[in-house]
Amino acid sequence: MANKPSNNIWIRRQQCPCGDWKCYIKYEEDQMAVGSQVVKSETSSSTTLEAVFTPYVGQIFKTDDDAFDYYCTFARKNGFSIRKARSTESQNMGIYRRDFVCYRSGFNQPRKKANVEHPRDRKSVRCGCDAKLYLTKEIVDGVIQWYVSQFSNVHNHELLEDDQVRLLPAYRKIQEADQERILLLSKAGFPVNRIVKVLELEKGVQPGQLPFIEKDVRNFVRTCKKTVQENDALLNEKRENDMLELLEACKTMLERDADFTYDYTADENGKVENIGWSSGDSVRASNVFGDVVTFDTTYRSITYGMLLGMWFGMDNHGKAILLGCVLLQDETSHSFSWALQTFVRFMRGRRPQTIVTDLDSGLRDAIAGEMPNSRHVISMWHVLSKVPSWFSSLLGNQYAEFKAEFDSLCNLESVEDFEHQWNHVVTKFGLGSDKHIALLFSSRELWPVSYIRSYFLARMATLEYSRSLDSFLKEILTVQSSLGVFFERVNVAASLGSQTREELSYAHIKTCMPIEEHARSILTPFAFNVLQHEILLSMQYAASEMANGSYFVRHYKKMDGECLVIWIPEDEQIHCSCKEFEHSGILCRHSLRVLEMKNYFQIPERYFLYRWRLESSVLPMDDQSTQSRNDEWCQAFHSLTANLLTESLISKGRFDYVHRELSVLLDHVRNMPIIDEVALNLAPDIIGDS
Repeated sequence: MANKPSNNIWIRRQQCPCGDWKCYIKYEEDQMAVGSQVVKSETSSSTTLEAVFTPYVGQIFKTDDDAFDYYCTFARKNGFSIRKARSTESQNMGIYRRDFVCYRSGFNQPRKKANVEHPRDRKSVRCGCDAKLYLTKEIVDGVIQWYVSQFSNVHNHELLEDDQVRLLPAYRKIQEADQERILLLSKAGFPVNRIVKVLELEKGVQPGQLPFIEKDVRNFVRTCKKTVQENDALLNEKRENDMLELLEACKTMLERDADFTYDYTADENGKVENIGWSSGDSVRASNVFGDVVTFDTTYRSITYGMLLGMWFGMDNHGKAILLGCVLLQDETSHSFSWALQTFVRFMRGRRPQTIVTDLDSGLRDAIAGEMPNSRHVISMWHVLSKVPSWFSSLLGNQYAEFKAEFDSLCNLESVEDFEHQWNHVVTKFGLGSDKHIALLFSSRELWPVSYIRSYFLARMATLEYSRSLDSFLKEILTVQSSLGVFFERVNVAASLGSQTREELSYAHIKTCMPIEEHARSILTPFAFNVLQHEILLSMQYAASEMANGSYFVRHYKKMDGECLVIWIPEDEQIHCSCKEFEHSGILCRHSLRVLEMKNYFQIPERYFLYRWRLESSVLPMDDQSTQSRNDEWCQAFHSLTANLLTESLISKGRFDYVHRELSVLLDHVRNMPIIDEVALNLAPDIIGDS
């Protein structure tokens, strides 16, 4: 294997939060067992159907390598292997003859025995087999080609079955990609049998069906000790050079952007250990959207052995924005503490109101020490993603029932209900001594809804945000050759100038309530859509006023529990026991129902958080005429469609005609090219003249 450093490959962290990598490996083994059987059966069937033609004298190949590959494939299908024998060359033609023979061709020549007390007497496999394929070079019309001059398929030995022929040395090849993987796993302390198991899982094959055997892996690891050392030396050199390159890139960026900031630590030899940076756009965005941040530590680099930490926020359009990036040499509380301190410096001393992370005890301790006044939340989606690997194999047929009860448990509103139901589930499924159950319970104040329902999360605890964040990371973390390339990709992702807001559909008024129209003029389409959904649902709730001025609000079908809403008219304050406003910054359906009862035509100003307002955008604002223009279009189309509906309902003939013509018109409009803004500005006038 060539001594060269690997590409900078980013992988998900392999170690379970409980400290054991086997938790995930065992789950992968169970999940992939069925898949590997399918792959094997498909492979077997395709192999059977694949036609194998016998070579013949006069057969022509473009190159001698093509001929060798062809003969090798034929040999494997027929239960033997081949080797290259004699080659003949001349001054004019170069090599003009190639001889390929059966692996058992010829006879072993007696060797001079070494001067040892007990020499090894190995039996030779050569038995004088005469199976062969000879090639001769010729030039036809100036083009070199090779033809089969002699061929024999007569063997004087038994041919092997398919499950035996693959074990011949000629076919037991460890490809370079597998070699790198084996060396990495060996370096990580994996025993040879575990390395083989991991490779089988990754390739989706049944045990024992790799193109090499455990002995080959053991021999490869043993004979590559020197290679490993040299490879480590090259990787260390690459790491040092790339870290210096990254440091220089940070210095250059600082010269171009005065708001760009970075920091790093070095060891006693001056080598960079940890490094972090944040762009000027990210620093500016944190002023508005740094109240809630996600610190993602999902990925690490194989090449550099470093953990990647990325800080994200959510803007007023519901989009993830990158606030900072760190590379850490390890996953200890000390490194995490440095990362947190660095981020606070990047954000000019501002600490987030809430910080969302993965389930990691070292990170939890670091946050408690460095950000004692920030609310720490463990993403429930991270917890739920780990549940299958922890409990599916353990519980077997009971897992589906356990998963349903666990999901219900996560969303209970009362702390007392959670702890009571938790004990019930643990007892029911016999999980009292399970280490993962103990880990989750010790962190229970950080992830179930019942504990974090009053923490402000700005809708960053939703499944949609979690998925968008995962997609964002995968787009950045493609295979890269250096940290310099990674640095550039991160800066492009963080640049607000390179970000474009997706075209959001115009937010139509659905209730004609003044409170809805007022909210649309203040909030971004993203925030307004969330509030509008609550306004629509508020109509399905009944409110009963209590003696002290508070209200019980419940669904007319009693689909959920009652909520207590407290109204303080002096300060126009409203508080609901569901804590939705405290959680997301958007008023809940229960509070809106009470405001409607109080004949409020506008939501009190304090309930429009600045982070959700149109003016809080860190991206260039659209033309100010856009909203008013959309209003004109909407009113024109509403009037037109209302009249059309009235006229078409007079008779079935009219309705059928309108339906048919509108369907054609809709198809025509969908296929129209998108024209420029100048033309669009004329649209209301055109409608008015029609």
